[in-house]
Amino acid sequence: MDTKDEEKVPLFKNWNYWYALVIGFLIVLIIFLDFFTKHFS
Repeated sequence: MDTKDEEKVPLFKNWNYWYALVIGFLIVLIIFLDFFTKHFS
């Protein structure tokens, strides 16, 4: 049984791109929520 095909990640070539995308999204979300909080405080 070849497990290489089962571990293939959709859209990106490897998991590092997914990690970078998630970390980038979280940073943008934190900046947005910080701005949102300061604007309506």
